[in-house]
Amino acid sequence: MPEGDTVWLAAKRMNTALAGQTLRRGELRVPQLAATDLTGRTVAEVVSRGKHMLTRLTDGWTLRTHYRMDGSWHIYRKGARWRGGPAFSIRAVLATDRWDCVGYRLHDVTMVRTEQEDTVVGHLGPDVLGPDWDLDEALRRLRSHPDEQVGVAVLDQRNLCGPGNLYKVEGLFVCGVHPWMRVADVEDLSGLVERTRALMLANRDRPEQSTTGDLRRGRDHWVYGRKDKPCYRCGTPILRGDQGPDLQERITYWCPTCQATDAPVDPLARTGEPDHPRPLTSAT
Repeated sequence: MPEGDTVWLAAKRMNTALAGQTLRRGELRVPQLAATDLTGRTVAEVVSRGKHMLTRLTDGWTLRTHYRMDGSWHIYRKGARWRGGPAFSIRAVLATDRWDCVGYRLHDVTMVRTEQEDTVVGHLGPDVLGPDWDLDEALRRLRSHPDEQVGVAVLDQRNLCGPGNLYKVEGLFVCGVHPWMRVADVEDLSGLVERTRALMLANRDRPEQSTTGDLRRGRDHWVYGRKDKPCYRCGTPILRGDQGPDLQERITYWCPTCQATDAPVDPLARTGEPDHPRPLTSAT
């Protein structure tokens, strides 16, 4: 699942290409919208809401898309070859006189009235990277489930939207919080949320994601993707296990020394395969 900063950067690039422009081609290649033609409509703006992308049109309609695990938007100069995958994986095409914006393997492709966007994103908590960010509201939502494991709670987009698995594990490590600790037992919950947000803010304007301040591959994360490798702080091998409800488990990494706790660790935690790579939004 892409992180919120990936979607934020994609929306920023899409907005640069499309805002104020009339669509010369507007296709939605999903069954429920197959008869919808956006050609001739003008784009007002493209914004992100957590991990959702909202393409707002001047006629009062919004195109909502979601990446999920494998979706991506690619931006090509007019006339350039599209290279995001086979043609059958294309779900949307938004083209202007200068740019082709092509959505591959997109999910939750829907059209709603802009004034009714809450019907598709209203359940989300405060957006970590959005203008509506509200720390107090995010903390209220988190604390309303005091017995939830903090590693699960931070990923729940109904509490705060944007953070994905990478920023969850990195934020927990930086703050010395064990992933399986109860929300109620986190001494500085506000600090954890703000530090996680700070990590995302530091990365939102670039495709690379580094939480250590080092962009070199293998040095860019404290614990994410580093199972069995020594912790940069204490040298203890990093652990990896699955966390979350059945069929919704996410791979979690942590240092058993730097994130030590008396809280019980899930006895069913098991090893798994690395997460899917971050989908990129490219300009050609």
